[in-house]
Amino acid sequence: MKAMIMAAGVGSRLMPLTTDIPKPMIPMGNVPLMESIVKLLHNHGFNDIICNLHYHADYISSYFRDGSQLGVSLQYSREKELLGTAGGVKNCEWFLNDTFVVISGDALTDIDLGALIDVHRRKGALATIALKEVEQVEHFGIVVTNKEGLIEKFQEKPKPREALSHLANTGIYIFEPEIFKFIPMRQFYDFGKQVFPHLVKIKAPFYGIPINEYWCDVGSISAYCQAHTDILQGKVRVNTSGEIVETKNGNRILLGKGTSFGNNIKFKGNIVIGAGCQIRDNVYLDNAIIWDNTVIGANSVIEGAVVGAGCTLGQGVRLGPLAVVAGGCNLKDNTKVAANSKVFYTIGDELHLEQG
Repeated sequence: MKAMIMAAGVGSRLMPLTTDIPKPMIPMGNVPLMESIVKLLHNHGFNDIICNLHYHADYISSYFRDGSQLGVSLQYSREKELLGTAGGVKNCEWFLNDTFVVISGDALTDIDLGALIDVHRRKGALATIALKEVEQVEHFGIVVTNKEGLIEKFQEKPKPREALSHLANTGIYIFEPEIFKFIPMRQFYDFGKQVFPHLVKIKAPFYGIPINEYWCDVGSISAYCQAHTDILQGKVRVNTSGEIVETKNGNRILLGKGTSFGNNIKFKGNIVIGAGCQIRDNVYLDNAIIWDNTVIGANSVIEGAVVGAGCTLGQGVRLGPLAVVAGGCNLKDNTKVAANSKVFYTIGDELHLEQG
């Protein structure tokens, strides 16, 4: 079976983590996020895969190559200019010549794709959307269906009191090739804004199917941190790299290979440390995420923050909740980065900083 991974977007809401790498390649449990998607597809028999690329395209293609190391055949559709969700799929019409899956390369999920495609076929659907019940409807595209699952209406990020449903569009779709009749060639075109409303209008066999499995749209720093907590708490079945250690106090730490520690390290909550990191004496890590090959200086405090790869943090550095430090930054001794602030780069002792 065939599938398409959507991986062309910039991922601006995850800046500065996505300054030098595309969003689908950010580490999730010390494994590139898109690698988990490829493995998910493979586990459900989708071994012929195409992926659209635009932002830092070579980063993705050079990592996955032809996909053979993961047991799949992977091809690429490079977009010189972004074509939108539907336009990007239309560009791959030559490849997607049978019932196919479209899935975002930047979502964390363990959805049962086999079960979803079975329902799609049983209903004789042209298009099927996987739906997930959410509490904060104002952050999602909300889908309204009838009792049979036929989609009747969409609401884009409605206010809670106005929401007609709590079922969010996951961006995971099953299509029949006939869907291409509704997408024009060689232009920017969007599923949510153009194709799907038209399918509702003409009363096409267009269904929304609720799923019980885990799904998280890793579209913000807070969602990125929450997804890691969910991984360490066993709420999602996904591969990780490293060893998960649980302390006597119930803290869970994912330790990447080759990580070294000084004395008197204190942990709190759920912590991810990449490969080749060095954590010096008297460091306090509270729900922190640290990417590969980063050095955390002595007496530093990292609370709910994300530190990119190849950084060097001096002694006594303090990072507040949801602070982000881009890869390759060097923070001098006693630097303080406030909550929700973002360090894009450092030059000498100067920080290019956006306050939260």
